[in-house]
Amino acid sequence: MTSLKEICRGLPLNPLPENKGRRKGIPHAPVRTPNLTAEEKKLALRNALRYFPPEIQKKLALEFAEELRLYGHIYMYRFCPDIEMRAYPIGEYPCKTKSAAAIMLMIMNNLDPSVAQFPQELVTYGGNGQVFSNWAQFWLVMHYLSEMTEEQTLVMYSGHPLGLFPSHQRAPRLIITNGMVIPNYSSRDEYEKMFALGVTMYGQMTAGSYCYIGPQGIVHGTVLTVLNAGRRYLKAQELSGKVFVTSGLGGMSGAQAKAAVIAGCVGIIAEVDEAALLKRHKQGWLMEISNNLDHCIARLRICIFEDRMSCIFFNQSFLLFSREARKNKIALSLGYHGNVVDLWERLVYELDTTGELLVDLGSDQTSCHNPFNGGYYPVQLGFEEGKQLLSSNPGKFRMLVQESLRRHVAAINKLADKGMFFWDYGNAFLLEAQRAGADVAKKGGNKTEFRYPSYVQHIMGDIFSLGFGPFRWVCTSGDPQDLATTDSIAMSVLEDSIRQGVSTSVKQQYHDNIRWIREASRHSLVVGSQARILYSDQKGRVSIAVAINRAISEGKIKAPVVLSRDHHDVSGTDSPFRETSNIYDGSAFCADMAVQNFVGDSFRGATWVALHNGGGVGWGEVINGGFGLVLDGSKEAEERAKMMLSWDVSNGVARRCWSGNAFAYETICQAMKENGTLRVTLPHKVVDENILEQAVKH
Repeated sequence: MTSLKEICRGLPLNPLPENKGRRKGIPHAPVRTPNLTAEEKKLALRNALRYFPPEIQKKLALEFAEELRLYGHIYMYRFCPDIEMRAYPIGEYPCKTKSAAAIMLMIMNNLDPSVAQFPQELVTYGGNGQVFSNWAQFWLVMHYLSEMTEEQTLVMYSGHPLGLFPSHQRAPRLIITNGMVIPNYSSRDEYEKMFALGVTMYGQMTAGSYCYIGPQGIVHGTVLTVLNAGRRYLKAQELSGKVFVTSGLGGMSGAQAKAAVIAGCVGIIAEVDEAALLKRHKQGWLMEISNNLDHCIARLRICIFEDRMSCIFFNQSFLLFSREARKNKIALSLGYHGNVVDLWERLVYELDTTGELLVDLGSDQTSCHNPFNGGYYPVQLGFEEGKQLLSSNPGKFRMLVQESLRRHVAAINKLADKGMFFWDYGNAFLLEAQRAGADVAKKGGNKTEFRYPSYVQHIMGDIFSLGFGPFRWVCTSGDPQDLATTDSIAMSVLEDSIRQGVSTSVKQQYHDNIRWIREASRHSLVVGSQARILYSDQKGRVSIAVAINRAISEGKIKAPVVLSRDHHDVSGTDSPFRETSNIYDGSAFCADMAVQNFVGDSFRGATWVALHNGGGVGWGEVINGGFGLVLDGSKEAEERAKMMLSWDVSNGVARRCWSGNAFAYETICQAMKENGTLRVTLPHKVVDENILEQAVKH
C-alpha cells in the first residue's frame, strides 16, 4: 500500500509499478470513440509519453496504445496508485503550506471511490467530469503541492500541471483552466478528439476544480427545488403523499432520493446502472430498490391510497408498513432498476386504463449533456447491450438515443396534459430532446425557452437573484465534531439575522436553510469529506465565514476549513439553458459574468480559482468557474473572506439586476446601502412600451 509520503515524491519510475489494468468490481467510464486517424493516434501516444524518460517509453508506448484502442483514451492505469483514496486529515499531508495540504485533501476526496463515479478513470461525476486526464498528472500535481511555498502558484492547463511559478503570498496558490478551446472549435466531435490527444479536458464544474463534496453538494438545491415546485405548482406547503418521478442515481443525480425524503414526498427514481442503485442504497440514500414496474406502481398506490384493494397481494407486514407510512406521513424513496422511459410509459398506461394520475411532479437528471457517450441509455436496449453498441456502432447508438428521447418526451407530455408538472433540471434534457425532434417547443418562446421551464426559470432563478446559492465548507480535520460545530455556528448566524430583520423573501430562504441544517444532521449526508452545503446569500456567507474563522482561532474547530461553492451559483456560471436561462435582455449567451468572477476572486483572496468550458448542460454550452478559500483562523483569512465572498455574490446580482430582475434590483440596492464603496449601474425601466413600437415603425 502506497503512503502519502510516497504519493508526494512524484511519478514512480524506478521500479515501475505493476500494470494491473482496469480493476474489477468497480464502475468504469464508457468506452470513448474519438475516431482518430493513424497520425492522430501517434500524436496521442507522443503526448502521453512526454511525461516519461526515454528509457521506459517503448514499454509504455505499447500499453498506452492498447488503452487508446480499447477505451478511446490513455488513462495510464499502471500509475493508478495503490492507496486508500480518501480525504485524510490535513495534518497528515507532507506539505510546506496548509493551503497546499487543503488542495491535496480536496483532490483525494474527488477521487474517493465512495464519492467518484468512475474513480479509475478519474471521473468524479456526470459521466465525464474529470479531475485529471491521466494518472501521471495526479502524481505530478501531488508532488508540486508538497513542494509549494507561499511564494509560488501552481498553474493547471486542462488537467496538466504546467508548473510552479513565482508569485506572492496574497496570490492564489493554484490557478485552473479546463477546456478553454477557441469558440469555433468547441464542438463535441472536436472535444472527443482533443481529449483523446490529451490536450484538453472536461472538468464538469466541481470535478475539475477539486471542490466536489459528494451528492450532498446537490441535495440542498434539489430539496429547495422540490419544495418550491410544490409551492408554485401544487400550492402545497407540505409534500406528504405527493409523488416525484425522475431518473438518475449517479454522481450529482444520486442526491434525488435523499432530497425527496427530506422534502417529505414519495420519490421514484429510475436508474439503468445497478451499481449506482446499490451504491446509493448501501450509503443510506435510497430506501428501496425494485426492478419490477408492477411492484413500483403498486408501491405508489399504497403510498397515495391507503385502502387500494389492487395491492392486496402484498404480504401483511408490507401493507402494515405502508399504512403506517401514510398515517405518519413517512416519506419514501424507491429506486427503479430500469429505463426511465419504461417508467414514464407505464404511468401513461395507468392513466389510460384506470384514469389515475399517479405522479404530481416530474423531472430528469440523466447526463443528457453527454447523451451519445453514455450519459443517456436508450430504452430499446438493456444497459449492457447499450454499452456494447456504444463501443461497436456509435452511429446506431446515437440514432436509438434520439428515438428514445422522442418516446421519453411523448410520455411526459401526456401526463403533463392531465396535470403533472415537469421541469428541466438543467442537464440539457429538453435541449437534446429538441435536437432529436421531440415535441418540446414553446409557442412564441425564445431560444432558451421550451414547453417546460428549466428549474432556474421558474424556481431557482429568483433565489439566485436574491443572492442565494450553494455555499459550502469542508472541515479539514476530518472530525465530525468540527462539522457539528460549524452547523451550530451557521444556525446561530441565520437566527441572529432573522431577529435583526430581513425582507419577507429573504426570511423564507433563511427558514428553509435552518430546516436544511437540522435535517442534514439527521440524514447522514456526509459522503467523503466532512462537508456541508448551505444555500446562503452574501450576508450569510460572509457572516458564517467570519464566525467559523474566529472559532478556528479560538480552538473551537481543530483545523482549517475550506470554503467553496458549486459553480452553479449566483455569479459563477453563464449557461443560457440553465443558470442564466431567466435572463431575458439578450445576454444569456454572453460569458462576461463567469470570466469576471474567476478574475475577481483571484485577486480578492481566493486560495485557488478555476474556469471551465462546459458543466451541467455540456461542452460548448457553458462557461463556469469556482474557487477554494482556506480559513486558518488568521485575521488575514477573515479579510480575504469578507472581500472575496462579497464580490463572488454581488457580481452576479448586479448582472441580474441590469438584465431587469426585480429581486436582484432590490438585493443590490440593499448591498449598496450597507457598503458605501459598492456602486452599481442601475437600469431604468421603459415605462411606456408604446414608444418602442412607434420607434420601430418610424
